Amino acid sequence: MARQWSEGHSSSILCVGASSGLEGLLASGSEGGEVTVWSQEGTIVGRVTLPGEDDCTSVVFGPAAPGQLYVSHGDAVSVLDPRNLKGPVEEFQGAGEEEINALTVNETGSALAVADDSGAVRVLELPGGKVCRTLRRHTNICSSVAFRPQRPNNLLSAGLDMQVMLWGLQKTRPLWILNLQDVAEEEDDQQQQQRPGQLFNPPLVHCVSVASCGNIVGCAAEDGRVHLMRIGSGSKLEQQGAVKAHSQGASQAHFASFLSHPYWLVTGGNDGQVVLWELSKHPVVSLEVKASAPAAPRRKGKSKAKRKEQSRDKAKTPPKGETEREEAEGEDEVAEAAAAGAEEETEEKSGLKLSISHGDKVNWLCPVVLKGEPSVVVADQSSSLTVYPLSPM
Repeated sequence: MARQWSEGHSSSILCVGASSGLEGLLASGSEGGEVTVWSQEGTIVGRVTLPGEDDCTSVVFGPAAPGQLYVSHGDAVSVLDPRNLKGPVEEFQGAGEEEINALTVNETGSALAVADDSGAVRVLELPGGKVCRTLRRHTNICSSVAFRPQRPNNLLSAGLDMQVMLWGLQKTRPLWILNLQDVAEEEDDQQQQQRPGQLFNPPLVHCVSVASCGNIVGCAAEDGRVHLMRIGSGSKLEQQGAVKAHSQGASQAHFASFLSHPYWLVTGGNDGQVVLWELSKHPVVSLEVKASAPAAPRRKGKSKAKRKEQSRDKAKTPPKGETEREEAEGEDEVAEAAAAGAEEETEEKSGLKLSISHGDKVNWLCPVVLKGEPSVVVADQSSSLTVYPLSPM
């Protein structure tokens, strides 16, 4: 079932990226500055060791220009030609204030964002790499950044300060901040009542991903949960909740845009598990699903029997104020239901569809279609990549 792609690296692989171009190339980066480009079959297209031999922490293909590969190493970003890996085509030296942890390119290819150890997020203009914004609000390492699909000027960042932020690139202050420690403390208080004495890891965020609809955000955190957020109109944070995804820290969460709808999520953790989730029924996601569904055509006139049935239903419906109160209470309880509430409900709403015992701590996950088959490429502590099919769907 699993396939190994080996001999591309001599040390632990830290990051993987996939191109949206016709050839569907993949790239991986490892300790010591090694970058390898792979074909869809897992054959090596090219290899290069970057100057300085700093660890490669992130590899990203330009969505608008798949012939450009961005690699972070130390505080620099190298731009490579994946078909001709002789050396960097361009170097953005000092792109980060300190060591860079993550890169993201917006879908128009006009901006590159870097997250670094200082907690800063820098936005660089493309092409050229000129720093046009420095976003400072994280109080610890900024571990991950992701542009919103369909909103090229909106950027999410997350870090080891347990905070998730949405930025509009026109301003240098966030549109909103969610402190996951506050959320987790509420949920843990409820769990302590059920399982007294159990200790919980803090929700340090390792990875942030946005679904292709642009409105659903997933964050893999050290508490083993994947924290979910829904962004509403005006870029407001409308709702948040969580899925208890892993028995140890969750290190990776990536939405898979190539499946039947935007709400499939692949996660990986320190427990060695790789899990596929179908989140369309999760309380945070289900309202987005309803909002994006096409409206049913209106019918003219109603049969007498139908009218009678509706009048009976109306009689059963509670008064409007009561309904609104129930809805408001329901929203307050979303985080509880998602993380800790009734176990059965959580199971049903969590949408676990496939669990793979990889057996080794996950460094990076890359959901991708390989030769027509939905797959996930896993990087771990070893120098090889492992490929699993994402089935059953």
